[in-house]
Amino acid sequence: MTQQSQHRTRVAVTRLEPVAESVLLIELARPDGGNLPAWTPGAHIEMDLAGKWKRQYSLCGDPEDLSRWQVAVLKEPDSRGGSRYVHEQLACDDKIIVTGPLNRFEFVEAQQYLFIGGGIGITPLIPMIASAEQSGVDWSLVYGGRSLGSMSFVDHLRETYSEKVRIVPQDTDGFPDIDYLLNHRRPGEHVYCCGPEGLLNAVESAYNKLGYPEDELHMERFRGTPNSARPDDQAILVTVASTGEELTVGPQCSILGTLVKAGYEVDSSCEEGTCGSCELGVLAGIPEHRDSVLSKNERDAGKTIIVCVSRSAGSTLTLDL
Repeated sequence: MTQQSQHRTRVAVTRLEPVAESVLLIELARPDGGNLPAWTPGAHIEMDLAGKWKRQYSLCGDPEDLSRWQVAVLKEPDSRGGSRYVHEQLACDDKIIVTGPLNRFEFVEAQQYLFIGGGIGITPLIPMIASAEQSGVDWSLVYGGRSLGSMSFVDHLRETYSEKVRIVPQDTDGFPDIDYLLNHRRPGEHVYCCGPEGLLNAVESAYNKLGYPEDELHMERFRGTPNSARPDDQAILVTVASTGEELTVGPQCSILGTLVKAGYEVDSSCEEGTCGSCELGVLAGIPEHRDSVLSKNERDAGKTIIVCVSRSAGSTLTLDL
């Protein structure tokens, strides 16, 4: 397997609007007015910002409206440049290149849903909620954030869905009671969660402790571990199938970095194991997965690897590159 080709589309910024403290809603459209590539709830796009930063943002508009895409961008306090550029320099009519859409947070059909959002993690849940409502299935949302002013789309959610939505600002109401929520989860209810790492870990821990089915919990992480190296890591030998070249990946080095240094072109973006851009096929060897992208089935199959953070469970790997 080789890296999947994705749509690369030149778009124009048609709208920039603050929707919460440090959050901008950005609308994108084709300069010629044509339709954009189709997408499904949970999908994200990768924006090439000034040729310096590539950042992924969840689509939060209407999948049926292909005349425009909408994303919401939080200005990160510890921004490495991308979100700061969006907030301080991006302007209406600017043209940018966007890759995608790509969906690794797919919205599966179910009879009922529990959505748990935290902060900017509400964005991929919004089109899922709209789809659930349109389908007539039972659903509820618990949405937490630092303060009411920091939480995006609160008015829209309250006005559109009223009693199905519970808003939990931390400064007035504390944290959502995850244990209570999951203890009262109904059989067959799929749980979708996106937000800060602390929220995700709490949901995952409580869910697993209760022994619920693994395939009914769906989570998306915005951040991974920039340096996934571990003290006991050993050097591994990676073979590039197309050339037969063997490359030694040192204990503190990534497979991605070693491949790029050797002159191979590999798509990449986050380098934290969260976006999936650098996914490669595995032809031989057993991957040791350290990403937060691949599903349990994909991990168990061992046929693919996210090379920015993952390694080999043995001493060798052969990659489909």
